[in-house]
Amino acid sequence: MPERINYKIKFLAFVAVILLLWSLVRFIDFAKYTAAIESFLKSLPVFYASIIYIALYVGVTFFVFFSKDVFWPAGAVIFGVALSTLLITISEIINACILFYLARGLGRAFVEKKTPERYRYLDEKIGRVNFVWLFIFRAAPLIPYRFMDLAAGLTKIDFRRYLLAVILGTPVKMFWIQYVLRGVGKNILTNPDLLVEYFLRNKIMLLVGLVYFFLVVLVIIKMKSKEKPYVSKH
Repeated sequence: MPERINYKIKFLAFVAVILLLWSLVRFIDFAKYTAAIESFLKSLPVFYASIIYIALYVGVTFFVFFSKDVFWPAGAVIFGVALSTLLITISEIINACILFYLARGLGRAFVEKKTPERYRYLDEKIGRVNFVWLFIFRAAPLIPYRFMDLAAGLTKIDFRRYLLAVILGTPVKMFWIQYVLRGVGKNILTNPDLLVEYFLRNKIMLLVGLVYFFLVVLVIIKMKSKEKPYVSKH
């Protein structure tokens, strides 16, 4: 009985944390702080600005999902494409470790014990996903990193394999995004039409965008692919 209560309490705590973090998005508008963040970081030497950027990125994006949409364009403007990609990658690696183990520690036991027998093959299937697909999932601009980190922790995916995909896949996606943001400018947050104009003017980036679209299609196909369900031996 204590063990049953223990994993249920852990899962309820996990759900409560996620709901709390999700709800903060509705009450905090970080877009209006973009100018202040940029001004503060620009006033510092690059080294110190980089350290503070990582600390702010990890702290804020962990507690407020989707706030990274403010840090990405700000990073592109302040640090340029290459350095902002490196700083965001480091930040995302830290966040991935935190969220993976948060989900693994508080939610994995519940998933193992409560998943119906007929759906357990899905858990087995996801746990066997090879590194190449994890890399594509991480590099393709489709699944938000927060959901990916949490989902990986809830499943049987090996942490070392997932971490390697995070380390290698994140900079691929982020370099492309930061390059576009650097070219378009921070006004993309208020005027998305600027993105269309940018791609029309830059044929190479449009081609890269098509490659990314192909990766997205691959991810969707993989997620929808079916294989023989797990059959219980009992």
